[in-house]
Amino acid sequence: MWQIQMVLPAPLLGIFAFVLGLIIGSFLNVCIIRIPEQKSIVMPASACPKCGAAIRPYDNIPVLSWVMLGGKCRACKTKISGMYPLVELLTSLLFLGCYSAFGLTVEALKWATFSALMIVLVFTDLRERILPDVVNYTGFALGLALSLASKPLDGTALWIANRAFEFPPPAPVVSLIDALLGAALGSSLLWLVSEAYFRLRGREGMGLGDVKMMLLVGAFLGVKRTLLTIFAGSLLGSVLGIAFMVARRKESNYELPFGTFLGMAALLVVFFGTPLVNWYQSLLLGR
Repeated sequence: MWQIQMVLPAPLLGIFAFVLGLIIGSFLNVCIIRIPEQKSIVMPASACPKCGAAIRPYDNIPVLSWVMLGGKCRACKTKISGMYPLVELLTSLLFLGCYSAFGLTVEALKWATFSALMIVLVFTDLRERILPDVVNYTGFALGLALSLASKPLDGTALWIANRAFEFPPPAPVVSLIDALLGAALGSSLLWLVSEAYFRLRGREGMGLGDVKMMLLVGAFLGVKRTLLTIFAGSLLGSVLGIAFMVARRKESNYELPFGTFLGMAALLVVFFGTPLVNWYQSLLLGR
């Protein structure tokens, strides 16, 4: 990777990350639409949902085709949702952000993968109130696998290892334990909240999809940043959710897409969470 970066200038690599994000974002749109419907994300080729006309390659260029077509199908002129270019543009910006923040490293690959998973979950929950198991469990497995190839940053597993062993385990093992601890804490904490709400109110306030989503999030973020994600997601859900219900005059029992807020918070934590965690830890140590 270092050799590639020496050959290609950083701006060109940034452009490549942006374009790759556009291409991946186009694929994520397919996942967002088809996975909740339990359809194949590979076949058949993309087509207009209204008239069934196949989308030709020149009409399937991320963002650009939507703009040139005026947001309408070329064949039947049915309006095409603005979600498509939004997902493509968001994915490209997140991929560019991962390269800018982490360079051409395994960490950049890890967080670009995480960003793609969060995009799918954010929009499927927003559209369908569904957090698909196939995305959650696949993401959980990817989080564990990528933890073995990336540096341990959370510190929780290392803190435990230093007190349990005379010599700490190798870095990949420490990173894997951080991932497992984050997944266990995030999912169990949300399960406890869900169970407590059900026992107090007699109805579900949070689906198991949110619990499974935190398996994925915890496997990538570790204990500390998983806790920060839950806090930030709850805060976003409270502020944005209440604002939405007031603006749209929804009832207080309106089902908010909590997974969407958790996903948004998790993406913020990827880029801004570590400095915040370090600042908080410095305050605790200073006492």
